[in-house]
Amino acid sequence: MKILNVCGARPNFMKIAPLMRAFAARPINARLVHTGQHYDDNMSKAFFDDLHIPRPDINLEVGSGSHALQTALIMQRFEPVLLDEKPDAVLVVGDVNSTIACGLVAVKLQIPLVHVEAGLRSFDRTMPEEINRLLTDAISDLLFVTEPSGVRNLHREGIDPAKIHLVGNVMIDTLLAHRELAERSDILTRLKLTPKEYGVLTLHRPANVDDPAVLGGILSALEEIQRQTPLVFPVHPRTRGNLERTGLSARLGRMSNLVVTEPLGYLDFLKLMSSARVVLTDSGGIQEETTVLGVPCLTLRANTERPVTVEQGTNQVVGMSPDAILAGYRRVLAGYVRPRVPELWDGKAAERIADILLRWHAGRSRPGGA
Repeated sequence: MKILNVCGARPNFMKIAPLMRAFAARPINARLVHTGQHYDDNMSKAFFDDLHIPRPDINLEVGSGSHALQTALIMQRFEPVLLDEKPDAVLVVGDVNSTIACGLVAVKLQIPLVHVEAGLRSFDRTMPEEINRLLTDAISDLLFVTEPSGVRNLHREGIDPAKIHLVGNVMIDTLLAHRELAERSDILTRLKLTPKEYGVLTLHRPANVDDPAVLGGILSALEEIQRQTPLVFPVHPRTRGNLERTGLSARLGRMSNLVVTEPLGYLDFLKLMSSARVVLTDSGGIQEETTVLGVPCLTLRANTERPVTVEQGTNQVVGMSPDAILAGYRRVLAGYVRPRVPELWDGKAAERIADILLRWHAGRSRPGGA
């Protein structure tokens, strides 16, 4: 069985790594395509090194650009790859522009599409990721789901139940496989941090970082929090650009207990996150990782496409207003209920996916197969 596996942005790399390992242990010819959506060393190369992902067989090198430009360029460069490679299936992960762009090209060439991390819904169509999720799921032939809400969402949208498989979370496969190695990171020493006496912040979503009023309000909450709890802020390139463009970076500089860093590699960030007192984020994946790590998480958004992290985990969805963020922070300081690990988040999701793919391919190969 030949599968073309697509990754393109930082969140994809943690999801593709366990899949490539699982495929390598089976009779699957797994080829890796890197679209180049994230292309610099901090956002790409460091992750390939940390996670021991094989070098991409093909790099489309699309770089940055608007949503339309980036999506169009990925499609333009991916089509000749498919015509040359002729895979049995294309596998995409997550909800970035690479996901929908490569998915569209595959299905228009009548190549089966596999979506890993299907069914997640924020029900907020102002989020580019929500559009990517909805469209990718609608055109996929196999949908691999991380949590029960994803199965319910797909059923409600009329997806054939035979296509849907609840398999667990490949992001957590990566976390569990690398947790011991991450413990050896010296990131706390380098940043002069004491375990459980600091917080971690990440911000990158347009709704938070593109509007100066919203970003300024979040900074107001951070000004208060960092007076009690030192904060570490690995800054996404998009966020850094907006902070500098709006003049808000000066406010960061005046926060004496906030440490600003470049984006960190996977192992350093996992160590930083696992030892934190609290994590403040607008990232979907970090909501999942903190749930398994048992670290309190404040999601700086009005919604989440990962409700299991609230139902069973450490996550609070607090929104973006300073008062709501501070109220969530105070609840963390007051203590929290010990989380449960969601069903099938056991480090074996990629193996389940590989086995289902082999059975699916065998069924298609038999006379009269679907």
